[in-house]
Amino acid sequence: MSAEPRPVRSRRTVLRAGALSGLGLAGARMAAPGRATAAPARGSGFLVGRGLADATGEVAEVGMMGYGRFDQQAAGLHTRLRARAFVVVDEESGRRVMLIVADSPMIFSSVHQAVLRRLTDAYGDLYTEQNVLITATHTHAGPGGYSHHLLYNTTTFGFHQKTFDAVADGLFEAAQRAHEDLAPSELVLSHGTLTGASVNRSRTAFDRNPKADRDHFPDAIDTHTTLLRVERGGRTVGAVNWFPVHSTSMSGDNRLISADNKGYAAYHWEREVHDVDYLSDGSPAFVSAFAQTNSGDMSPNLDLQPPTTPEDFAHTRANGLRQYEAAAAQLRQSGTRLSGPVDSRLVYVDLSDVTVPPEFTGDGRTHRTSKPCIGASMAAGSMEDGPAFPGFEEGENPFWDAISDSVVYTVSPELKQAQAPKDVFVPVGEMNRVYPWVQERVPVMLVRIGALHLIGIPGEVTVCAGLRLRRTVAEIMDADLDDVLVAGYANAYFHYLTTPEEYDAQHYEGGSTLFGRWQLPALQQTAAALATALRDGTELPLGPKPPDLSGKALSLQPGVVLDAPPLLRKFGDVLVPPRETYRAGERAEAVFAGAHPGNDLHRGDTYLEIQRRNTDGTWRTVADDGDWPTRFHWARDGIAASKVTITWDIPQGTPPGSYRIVYHGNAKSLVGTITPFTGTSPAFVVR
Repeated sequence: MSAEPRPVRSRRTVLRAGALSGLGLAGARMAAPGRATAAPARGSGFLVGRGLADATGEVAEVGMMGYGRFDQQAAGLHTRLRARAFVVVDEESGRRVMLIVADSPMIFSSVHQAVLRRLTDAYGDLYTEQNVLITATHTHAGPGGYSHHLLYNTTTFGFHQKTFDAVADGLFEAAQRAHEDLAPSELVLSHGTLTGASVNRSRTAFDRNPKADRDHFPDAIDTHTTLLRVERGGRTVGAVNWFPVHSTSMSGDNRLISADNKGYAAYHWEREVHDVDYLSDGSPAFVSAFAQTNSGDMSPNLDLQPPTTPEDFAHTRANGLRQYEAAAAQLRQSGTRLSGPVDSRLVYVDLSDVTVPPEFTGDGRTHRTSKPCIGASMAAGSMEDGPAFPGFEEGENPFWDAISDSVVYTVSPELKQAQAPKDVFVPVGEMNRVYPWVQERVPVMLVRIGALHLIGIPGEVTVCAGLRLRRTVAEIMDADLDDVLVAGYANAYFHYLTTPEEYDAQHYEGGSTLFGRWQLPALQQTAAALATALRDGTELPLGPKPPDLSGKALSLQPGVVLDAPPLLRKFGDVLVPPRETYRAGERAEAVFAGAHPGNDLHRGDTYLEIQRRNTDGTWRTVADDGDWPTRFHWARDGIAASKVTITWDIPQGTPPGSYRIVYHGNAKSLVGTITPFTGTSPAFVVR
């Protein structure tokens, strides 16, 4: 165990060299923006702020969120999950909006409420539910257990307070930094086309849509990629990209926390291209977010096969690079320099009880939504991205449907009509009467920044469902359809949103459209009301707010009781040292006597460092646990002992020299005292 002080952090020149030589040559051709020191001439009309923060939760013995698998329990960290926030203020009117994009599986109502409370405590009524849009990238390799609704905590053995706090604190910290970063800026909006990064995983359902919808997506995919860039003094200092594709490049067999493809795209642009140091840059020169749109049926797995591990790491990086390159290419476009109003509206809708008139149903009749219900095909999961429970199939499940109809629950005629042709497998709405399983009162939002319009939908929207929402808003706002986007996974989570025609196929997406066949028309009606209010400058009733359920969350998994080192060992001891020499392209590895990483999440810090010896004998950090080439593996060794394995894939272009691996852990005693310690490997040479 080493008592040597941690070195002063500096730019990671090792990874920079590796990025330019092997991790994305498109980045090497771009000029780095540097720190913007000169303010742009006033008259742009906008103040813009950017913020970046760590929002990683637990990385060990917590169920991972997304695939719905009980066996997918986290056992380490590949890349940290980050929150990126942008504030835009219209200088003329003083109106503002905040956009937060989080490397999270979902944004649950629990997090939405917590972040808004923190913002209110800090800024009064400056930031409220009416002007704060929080979205998730939907990584399927993040920790779960941070919802206040039971359905999403079933595979995590209940609520995890530490993960919830890390997510809420990280999002709020990013928002704070964006507020403090406000400065005169220009906003430029551009569009592009990206192919080879997505495929429609539910083509049979897509083909049920009318020709007018299908013709908009000739290959059944949404290739539309949009970039909003922030410029100061003629330099690009921030960017938000929207492109629809599931963050399911990482496999359901993976056990390391990862930001998946969109997280890698943002990491690559910030870290590997612009050399942002996440641990020392309080105000980074460049912040990039890769946000979701209508990605409900868009898979990154082009062969329509679930990914496998460890091959999924390369697929994740490749897909992220495609998204980055399509976004970065738009910097060469002049784009549209935005001006005009900044405004937003939000309402809450009780989706279990909405009357939808013929204007939106399309069949000349009035229909109603219903209490939320799960179809058997939802239990199957997406066969193309990662099956959930064995024995279930997408489409018809006659055995399970018969069981549910005759044994589990008898549906009322009204519920059966609203949910048809779905056979109700789990009447989760009725279960809500006993305990909150899923959310029924959901937020729907519309944000305008000049020509850009974002429709905040709290779920996974298919491309054709998104197209209908976009057309509804574009017509009322007299906006270009390309400038109207669905912001999916926004402010809450209600599963999927399909068109009525797609719903009829009852694939995974239709079985997961909880409120019945008329859920999309109900939300089109809401979007129309929001657009009309925004256009006319009028207000809308807030609607039925969801309750605060923070006092009802169940926590079933016990915490860490005790850490103990292996027999005759101390915490931080090196159990397996690295080899004496390596070459670039090889993997260096060391195993330490460790402790449970849940004792201290090291949010805003790191569990590990890769250090290089300077000519004067001091050590310089060249990588940490937020970097792509490092991996942090944790495993139990007996009852109370832990083994920590740290690996470093040595990038091409790494300067020759002497390196070492450093591990930072925290051990818990029987009386609950947590003590930090450090382990340091013997030095090794990279030739």
